[in-house]
Amino acid sequence: MAGAPNGTTVAEETSRVRVIVDRPACSPAGRADGWVVYWMTAQRRPAWNFALDRALVWSRKLGLPLVVLEPVSCSYTHAALRQHGFLVEGMADNQRAFRAAGVAYHPYVEPMSGAGRGLLQAWSERAAVVVADDHPGSLQSAWLARGAAHLGVRVEAVDGCGLLPLRSVDRAFPTAHSFRRVLQRELPDHLEHLPVAAPFTGDRIPGRELPSDLLVRWPMADLQDPNLLRGLPIDQAIGPASMRGGPNAGRVQLERFLEARLHRYGERGDPTDDGHSGLSPWLHFGHLSSFEVLAAVGDRFGWSPADLAPGDGRGARSGWWGLPAPAESFLDQLVTWRELAFNGATHLDGSTTYAGQPEWAQRTLAQHRLDPRPQRYALAELEAAATDDPLWNATMRELRREGTIHSYLRMLWGKRVLEWTTCGEEAFDVLVTLNDRYALDGRDPVSYASIGWVFGRYDRAWGPERPIYGKVRYMTSRNTIKKLDLERYLQRFGPTETGTLFA
Repeated sequence: MAGAPNGTTVAEETSRVRVIVDRPACSPAGRADGWVVYWMTAQRRPAWNFALDRALVWSRKLGLPLVVLEPVSCSYTHAALRQHGFLVEGMADNQRAFRAAGVAYHPYVEPMSGAGRGLLQAWSERAAVVVADDHPGSLQSAWLARGAAHLGVRVEAVDGCGLLPLRSVDRAFPTAHSFRRVLQRELPDHLEHLPVAAPFTGDRIPGRELPSDLLVRWPMADLQDPNLLRGLPIDQAIGPASMRGGPNAGRVQLERFLEARLHRYGERGDPTDDGHSGLSPWLHFGHLSSFEVLAAVGDRFGWSPADLAPGDGRGARSGWWGLPAPAESFLDQLVTWRELAFNGATHLDGSTTYAGQPEWAQRTLAQHRLDPRPQRYALAELEAAATDDPLWNATMRELRREGTIHSYLRMLWGKRVLEWTTCGEEAFDVLVTLNDRYALDGRDPVSYASIGWVFGRYDRAWGPERPIYGKVRYMTSRNTIKKLDLERYLQRFGPTETGTLFA
């Protein structure tokens, strides 16, 4: 399975293009230096990118140069050296790719809060059309909704979030099964419209020097400067994780996963050496596309969309893709569960808040609000991994050091906090704070859906009813220890050996 070849009209697929400001696409009156501007804020990669494809369509159609504007704000919640560093490493990859293609690229790292204000407005004054990433819940999407009309130029938002376009369905789904049924009916048609794997082959697009006055006010970031991020008003104490950001590193991680771990995906064993993909940071920052991941899986097995089972709406978890069981299990996570989270972020009010979680779960947790808690821990104690549960402490240390938590242990990490806080609302806020502060995939629809799962989202009521949890599914460290081989994990992230976790 390969991406669409250069020169197709794939970017014209209207289900992914949302016109925010409907104006003619033409150079500003009285100017001879018009541009097509791609405001790259979510899909931060130079290939497999529907929004980039759309911008290239406009550039070639209008005969105007393309500029890729990639900004990094220091105003997002819990902005830290860790997330900024990952982003800047990706920008360095992008700069090399766009330079090789002869495409103008304007990387901008905001030196202080508010310094980037007016940058897009200034570029729009030179633009025939502005193409932006369509991404639910992001600061940029919120700005597009309220401020794009002031740009005075045609503005389009292009959805590259997943295989199924966000607005091809018009409602939120309560379970993975209900979403999977629709996905299996609708997805085959959309797999005929792929982003371009090599968008700069063939004809060259027009080039031009960047406007000097814009570069004076909003200078290009020196992405090779090791001190670029020093002194920025971000949390400098949360340092880089061991993994490197960027499309190139994301592809290396993907290849390693396919080569060494995919055949064990879904097995429960040693969390330091099992089949999990570890791709979530690159997917979150848009350095990898789920289309590229699917294509890589397909190429490994000689698979194409023709191998899909008929979309009969049964919503079967396995067998539909026509691939070996581990690959089917992985794609169910990559497509069903990941895109279910984006569906909720698009169509479900309050998906990032406790109030947006299922009513039945809020009701049962409220009924047990006054149940005695085995322990109470303040946010600072949890952040310091200072609980009486050595396994939970190890998961928190993993998050602090690596910026991720093993996928199965992440569920336990969330469930235990529900026991240690006064109520569901406090537990939800604590988990969001810890996740957004330390996780490389924080502030993501998938992260919020995972936290929501702790509180019954995409789940059902369970019996028997239990203290604190009520009818919400519960997990314990004791049971988790029985399911996983944790010796090496605890050696790496905690001082206690598995056999002495619980007397």
